[in-house]
Amino acid sequence: MNQTKFLGTHAGPKYINPLTDYGFKRIFGNESYKDLLIDFLNELIPEQGKIIDLSYLPSEQLGNTESDRKVVFDIYCKTDCGKHFIVEMQKVRQAFFKDRSIYYSTFPIQAQAVKGIWNYQLDAVFTISIVDFILFDDEEHYCHDIKLIEERTGKVFYDKLAYIYLELPKFTKTLEELETNFERWIYLLKTLPTFENRPPELKGRIFDRLFQAADVSQLTSTEMIEYNKSIEEYADVRNAMEYAKEEGKEIWMKIGLEKGIEKGIEKGIKEGVGKGKREAKIEIVFNCLHFGLSVEETSKLTGLSIEEVTKLK
Repeated sequence: MNQTKFLGTHAGPKYINPLTDYGFKRIFGNESYKDLLIDFLNELIPEQGKIIDLSYLPSEQLGNTESDRKVVFDIYCKTDCGKHFIVEMQKVRQAFFKDRSIYYSTFPIQAQAVKGIWNYQLDAVFTISIVDFILFDDEEHYCHDIKLIEERTGKVFYDKLAYIYLELPKFTKTLEELETNFERWIYLLKTLPTFENRPPELKGRIFDRLFQAADVSQLTSTEMIEYNKSIEEYADVRNAMEYAKEEGKEIWMKIGLEKGIEKGIEKGIKEGVGKGKREAKIEIVFNCLHFGLSVEETSKLTGLSIEEVTKLK
């Protein structure tokens, strides 16, 4: 790998975007900066006990046979205390995203099976999904820790399997409002590439390391090429999402307008019965033309001839 530092002109942000595939893996999936992932996990689930060290495991997981579907995790690791962590960044909402989380968790579970006599004791498995979209429409909280529970009592049935979802769009605190290091982590995941200089509020050894890892000027030429490719892919995804939203708005506005016209005509006809047929129809003609219907469409809806509608227009 070319280790020459990137010396070309860079007009973009000073710090990498952690929501890109390259940026996310540089911060959380880099052996040289694994203390960042350790700190993030300790801040996320402090009740699980302090993680001192972890080992990265192969991100590509195969099924039991060659014909089985394989999966590729963003980051997969095992801590010094035996816990397995899958850490994923998801930029676009998927129809069965929760199902995918469950499916992913089955791989580290099955990987723990041993040949021969076995008592089925398992290490804990945590699937952490950092999502750049709203996943839980009916809740305001941005952090969700989901476990198997007994429905009647609400007690945790099994505490060694958890699905944690972090919804970035729901985190709206400003820099001045941040209270904990975990909040600082979430804030940085959302805003890191917007900084020209490091804010004094984000101090401490771990954030020293984070800004060092994220500094674009520290990338080699080869790494810069990879990062630029990742930026382009990220931009394509964002643009596709925005286009889909605008298309959706336009379609629903059109449907809404058509429904409104339909309701207005229906209401006008009903009210027109009391006024007299002729006067009601004339009023409906004006409404139809006002909403942009053609003379032919208005004629068909009102029963008046094209000549009469044209004259009224």
